[in-house]
Amino acid sequence: MQRDKFFKEIENLTHPNEKLIKTHCSYCGMQCGMNLRVNTMTNKIIGVEPRYDWPVTLGKMCPKGVTAYQQTNHSDRLLKPLIRDDASLKGTKEGFREASWDEAYDLIAKKFTELQKEYGKDSLSVFSGVSMTNEKCYLTGKFARVGLQTRYIDYNGRFCMSSAAGGFLRTFGVDRGSTVPWTDVHETDCLFIAGSNTAECHPTSMFRVWNVQERGGYIIVVDPRETPLARRADVHLDLKPGTDLAIANGILNLLIQNGFADEEFINNHTNGFEETKELVKEFTPEYTSMITGVAPEKIIRAAEIYGKAPNAIVMFARGIEQQHKGVDNVSGYSNMALVTGKIGRPKSGVATFTGQGNGQGGREHGQKSDLLPGYRKITNPKHVEEVAKVWGIEPEEMPQPGVSAFEMFEMMEQKTIRAMYLLCSNPAVSAPDLNFVRKAMKNLDFMVCADFYLSESAEFADVVLPTVTWSEDEGTVTNLEGRIIKINKAQEPIGESKPDWQIQVEIAERLGRGKYFSNLKTARDVADEFRLATKGGDADYYGATWEKIDKQDGVFWPCKDENDKGTPHMFLDKKFYHPDGKAKIFALPYRPPAEEPCEKYPLRLTTGRVVYHYLSGNQTRRIPFLQDMCPEPYVEVHPETAKIYNMEHEEVIRLFTRRGEGNYKVKITEAIRKDTVFVPYHFGHDQSINLLTIAALDPLSRMPEFKACAAQMEKIEVKEGVRK
Repeated sequence: MQRDKFFKEIENLTHPNEKLIKTHCSYCGMQCGMNLRVNTMTNKIIGVEPRYDWPVTLGKMCPKGVTAYQQTNHSDRLLKPLIRDDASLKGTKEGFREASWDEAYDLIAKKFTELQKEYGKDSLSVFSGVSMTNEKCYLTGKFARVGLQTRYIDYNGRFCMSSAAGGFLRTFGVDRGSTVPWTDVHETDCLFIAGSNTAECHPTSMFRVWNVQERGGYIIVVDPRETPLARRADVHLDLKPGTDLAIANGILNLLIQNGFADEEFINNHTNGFEETKELVKEFTPEYTSMITGVAPEKIIRAAEIYGKAPNAIVMFARGIEQQHKGVDNVSGYSNMALVTGKIGRPKSGVATFTGQGNGQGGREHGQKSDLLPGYRKITNPKHVEEVAKVWGIEPEEMPQPGVSAFEMFEMMEQKTIRAMYLLCSNPAVSAPDLNFVRKAMKNLDFMVCADFYLSESAEFADVVLPTVTWSEDEGTVTNLEGRIIKINKAQEPIGESKPDWQIQVEIAERLGRGKYFSNLKTARDVADEFRLATKGGDADYYGATWEKIDKQDGVFWPCKDENDKGTPHMFLDKKFYHPDGKAKIFALPYRPPAEEPCEKYPLRLTTGRVVYHYLSGNQTRRIPFLQDMCPEPYVEVHPETAKIYNMEHEEVIRLFTRRGEGNYKVKITEAIRKDTVFVPYHFGHDQSINLLTIAALDPLSRMPEFKACAAQMEKIEVKEGVRK
């Protein structure tokens, strides 16, 4: 109590001309609590302070969070709509002129109407992101299906969270990113963390992670790189990129063979065990080692630690998910929790580190090509009927399912999709095989981009609409635990920028669809309709009012009514969301990466993040401190590999794959496998590593395989001071 009083007093020490606005960070799924400092004379944000009362991070903030407020009044902000008059300049920053909102809206309505008249309703598409509120994510789905009347909508979660979603849905029947609240993390006995560079990507979780060891518990890490987390782990399973499923099967086999299976739990609460038990028998430590490159004794030790731990949490991130078998990887690691019965109780379960700020909520409410609000399926007639009633349309008016994100770009290249409305995403940096994706974007007849900066993707647009940052609007987001929290408005929008939900309402009006959006005058109006649209779905937010969220410091979904306090722990009653109430243990044959090394391309390329940047870098590369700390991408190379290639530290070399190439500085480090190279992906134009990555898609989640492809590198010949 004294501690809480002390920190509350600190937070109240503001200048007479300042006020503090309680909110959350705009970046990753931790959604760290913060107070934005606002000058009451100018009504401008001038700084930030941590919130020590926020139970998830207790005052912790990372370099991105500390500087996030600098986005809002940045000199690069778009303040007026832009129209490009010269289509030949698409893909550049040139050829734009400022315009009024009326002129921009008139042009959009004219082009969209003409294209749909000539090529049909589905000639339009919407590509969105999840770094925005639940309300905006919800309305984007309605805007596509009711405002534009197109089936083609998808989102950048296909490049981030879709494999986690697919694995959880298949295994548990429901997709909530964590079965336990984050306050359980430091109280467990073992953390099994696969494919997560937690110390850089979710650094404000680390005090809980380290506390597990400090209490006598264990940390097991699966990663091809010796990250800061891996260096301190009790066991580091340093596998070849793309071989996670073999590790999961190998450990599962040892758990079963060594008597760690909970037969009562398996018999009463799961299906599929016997088939899985038979399949994983071949994954002996030696066979698993042959596939993964991990020493057999490490695999044995990891299984022993996890098996003996009274409580354990299996955690993972993009490292296992961004593969063409990402769903299998998620189900494979989830098998460990089900076979040992370490789920459906406090301090034990399964969790994913959500990459985007609203990566959880953003995939639940209608941005995904086959989903409707509340995690309803667009292929389920009952679900369609429920949502159509809220939207005021007939069920038969609901468009059919579309296709996934990368497949939409394929349809753009084929001219099946003629136009795109892009918001809150930067696929010209974040998509795989960028030479193809950029060509597809350039091939569009018409493109609209809504953003608060002129991103690399906005350079392909015909019209750019200025939107607001997170601090200029209000609404809810859902953090990596499944906790619904409130983002509060700190200042008025600058220039002529508008919130995305308002822009969509106004475009719908121009298209003659305004009657379906006429009740949405404020963000609160959108929130009330959004909650109603989720009512009765698996992801039920109906009881999570803004008032309850403030009172409880967040509400875990499902939250079904005004008396429901929410659901911090999933499956406490051991009832899963499949029709029979049981979870599914999956027998999963191992598949190698889509592209294995060969004589011509002998290296394994993998990609990831650094602590100073976020996603495509569109926001963080503009913040001076963050850009100074990491101004350009680099390629990590093991010293012995660098010696073979005769490369030196910080020498610029050429890295290439079957799809593209790039020049990168060499960072020689022993923290990488000898057969693997790593490049961060936050950089644009010709610095983007996604010029090289492969678009092999998971058959279920349609996630591209960002984490593994075959590559080669070479020295750049220098002649007369010019690199060739």
